[in-house]
Amino acid sequence: MALRELLNQKPVLTRAEVTAFLQNERPRKARTHESLIAYYVRTERLVRIRRGLYAVVPPGADPATFQVDPYLVAAQSAPDATLGYHTALEFHGKAHAPFHEFYFLSATQRRPFSFRSNRFRPIVYPKALRERRKVHDATKSVCRDGVQVRVCTLERTLVDVLDRPDLAGGWEELWHSVTSIEFFDLDVVVSYALLLGNATTVAKVGFFLEQHRERLMVEDSHLGRLRKHCPRQPHYLDRDDRTGRLLSQWNLIVPEVVLDSSWSEGP
Repeated sequence: MALRELLNQKPVLTRAEVTAFLQNERPRKARTHESLIAYYVRTERLVRIRRGLYAVVPPGADPATFQVDPYLVAAQSAPDATLGYHTALEFHGKAHAPFHEFYFLSATQRRPFSFRSNRFRPIVYPKALRERRKVHDATKSVCRDGVQVRVCTLERTLVDVLDRPDLAGGWEELWHSVTSIEFFDLDVVVSYALLLGNATTVAKVGFFLEQHRERLMVEDSHLGRLRKHCPRQPHYLDRDDRTGRLLSQWNLIVPEVVLDSSWSEGP
């Protein structure tokens, strides 16, 4: 009966949560915990997502086809999971296009996995954040259907997708998404960009803010802080595209399609 109470509280559960709950109710042997979980899987009250992670089947639902919230799956896939990159944009309602691949950050190297029609890809927190013990800087915790979901703020996500455009669907998807955001706390954007300690990323952020200076109310002080840390030699915005125009104030070579946002013009 105690476990049924837990099943009614959260739609996605970890084995650790089940064990902690049962131990709190009444101390049991680990084998008993496993037997209880196996029983609920066998009776189709739980569906195994991956090892140690389960979805709760709602009453009357088909265990083979019911929809499981992918954000909860990603958030529960590691004890320190944080939704990031394109997944953070989607969570905040700012992604241009929906993806079936969901990204979460963790300090531990983990394998990607698939469940139903979605793929879940773990990304290791940037080295600079791990070394400084700042992996949760510019994140927030949101309660979603009884589950605490940690997600990167829009300020951190802006910097992260500029740092890793491959995790945002490429430059066109990235640009459409981040330009739909009406407001950023620019002090947080600049401080987080500097925290990553990557000169090319700092230049990318400076370039983006300068391009949207009036709309985002960017001040000289924001750009000035970034300019002090941009590359000493020209760097490419996109390593796979060695064409473009040099922006000397950032030492950044930017493809014309990004400078002009020409992909939005269509054929």
